Amino acid sequence: MKDKKVVVGVTGGIAAYKAAELVRLLMKAGARTRVGMTVHATKFVAPLTFEALSEDRVVWDMWDPGTVPMDHINWGQEADLVIIAPATADFIGKMAHGLGDDFLSTMVLAATAKVLVCPSMNTRMFLNAAVQYNLTVLKERGYRVMAPGEGELACGTEGPGRLPEPADILERARGLVRDQDLSGMRALVTAGATMEPIDPVRYLTNRSSGKMGYALAEMAALRGAEVTLVSGPSNLKPPVNVNFVGVKTTEEMRQAVLDGRLRHDAIIKAAAVLDYRPREVAEQKMKKEDGPQTLQLERTPDILAELGRLRGDSPCVLVGFAAETEELLTHAARKLKKKNLDMIVANDVSRKDAGFDTDTNLVKIIHRDGRVEHLPLMSKQDVADQILDRVKTLWTKPS
Repeated sequence: MKDKKVVVGVTGGIAAYKAAELVRLLMKAGARTRVGMTVHATKFVAPLTFEALSEDRVVWDMWDPGTVPMDHINWGQEADLVIIAPATADFIGKMAHGLGDDFLSTMVLAATAKVLVCPSMNTRMFLNAAVQYNLTVLKERGYRVMAPGEGELACGTEGPGRLPEPADILERARGLVRDQDLSGMRALVTAGATMEPIDPVRYLTNRSSGKMGYALAEMAALRGAEVTLVSGPSNLKPPVNVNFVGVKTTEEMRQAVLDGRLRHDAIIKAAAVLDYRPREVAEQKMKKEDGPQTLQLERTPDILAELGRLRGDSPCVLVGFAAETEELLTHAARKLKKKNLDMIVANDVSRKDAGFDTDTNLVKIIHRDGRVEHLPLMSKQDVADQILDRVKTLWTKPS
């Protein structure tokens, strides 16, 4: 979002207070943010709040002496994106019928920027046939409309109508201002650790948090790809606009990946799959006993190797990861060749600033032809973008 120009339009609903958090997040992401309000919105949140957050003047009265005469024309044409949050039933109706009787509604009428509409209202109002018709009209005209959240509303009812969470609006906004250079690509990403049961209450797993895989899914979706994220158990929230498939065991992940193999143009195996599982799983909780205990292990399926063997009938790009603690390049290069990959992303997980459960990563990318790229330490989202840049060069885009 850095240096992108965004206008946030705040209308008169109780969720107007959440728009303050949205503006804060946009500013934090580097967006140059302006706020326009309806008169009714100022009854919920004072313009001064948004002026402090956006570090810019707020316009809500077209006839105010401090308003520049052409603001209602220029704002929506200079911006990269206009976000209406919250969008009340009344304002949605104005947009659908081309009405402009205040600063915000006339600004939207004159806007050439993309417009993202975030409805927020009582459930019965949202489900009203007239409101649904108006939303359909907006979608048909090219406006982007986010589905409202569901749950308990300020009016005491439950159902659809809550303003989407500001973090989700931000993520959708990031996608709308990004170059959609992966549009048409279908990507499958695996993430997190797998779990293998020992008995009904114990299991084997590893330290993977899933952050790298989730970052790959997030950035691919933002760049326009149709993304399926197959994830082991994780505390992370799946990115928006991603088809999420939750699994636990290695075999469950294998089945999910193989089921989707032929439907995808790229498969990026970022998951830290367990190499071993207990040979036998106890039906009841194992009791403590004196003396050492022995746990017999057996190999789990090698999903990446199986994908490599099956590549003859599937021309998709295949990317693997190598998490190592020693001889990083040697082990990673051997894995790339053995598993028939297009490239492999290698990282030293013994480092404190890279690998498992960190927000940064330091990787080396090894290509099929033997080239090695050394990337500097960067956020996992930036690493994901770098990986996707290279996947893009190998992808044959549909004509």
